[in-house]
Amino acid sequence: MYDPAQLRTFLAVAQTLSFTRAAHRLGVRQSTVSQHVRRLEDAAGRQLFARDTHRVDLTVDGEAMLGFARTILAAHERAAAFFAGTRLRGRLRFGVSEDFVLTRLPEILTSFRRDHPEVELELSVELSGTLHQRLAAGRLDLVLAKRRAGDTHGELVWQDALTWIGAPRLRIDPERPVPLILFPPPGITRARALEVLEEHGRAWRVACTSTSLSGLIAAAHAGLGVMAHSRGLIPPGLAPVPSRAGLPELGGVDFVLSHGRRHGGAHEAADALASAILAGGDRLIPALGRADPPSTAVDGSSWNPDRR
Repeated sequence: MYDPAQLRTFLAVAQTLSFTRAAHRLGVRQSTVSQHVRRLEDAAGRQLFARDTHRVDLTVDGEAMLGFARTILAAHERAAAFFAGTRLRGRLRFGVSEDFVLTRLPEILTSFRRDHPEVELELSVELSGTLHQRLAAGRLDLVLAKRRAGDTHGELVWQDALTWIGAPRLRIDPERPVPLILFPPPGITRARALEVLEEHGRAWRVACTSTSLSGLIAAAHAGLGVMAHSRGLIPPGLAPVPSRAGLPELGGVDFVLSHGRRHGGAHEAADALASAILAGGDRLIPALGRADPPSTAVDGSSWNPDRR
């Protein structure tokens, strides 16, 4: 009833909220994306996207389709692998940025390891800048991380806005330096925060530095200062800083998948994991990941960074 190609297109649009960006990711014409979505909506008998000339949003039925689409595509890929008689093997060095320690990425990895038990998966959690350096040096095979504004490398998973966040009752004194909670260099959000403050002539001071997201979150909960963070991944208990604080806009951020050098069996495993992440990328964004129907849940415990 549901064409896998149309479901992949639907997921690409749902994750990027853009027909243009979805077409770029899939390597097809925008008209093809529109056609796939229209045919899927016809098959479902429901409107999956609310769209106008300025924005694209999932409808309630579109949110429900997310979980079903992932389940159908996963079953399709397992069947194809089974009847092709091929099993992925080898060592896959996967790097993921600190941004994802509070998301449902572990569910995607659990499914991948279940489907490809002979792949030796090595996970590294680092700053985005560090991961890109290790990838360039040939020490990683696949990276899921932020990229700097203006960069074009990597395959877009989704785009988000950066925002200032802190404890709900935190007050910023406009007459005093902004207290910052930062990753160390080469953190991408660190660089962006300092850049915009300097551009707007706003004084600042470092209140906390940590390589661990859980450390930064603890400092923010304690009211030590503010941090630049993806709007879609705001940790529980923290909130955007009100506009009356007068902090400058931080702009947007891209989360991308980047492949390393192609060698041995690692590139096939990297391609398979990249496909799994792109298919389930909406799970990484709490606003999109809430629509799984009960039958599509993946067994696996949540990833608690305090227990790492």
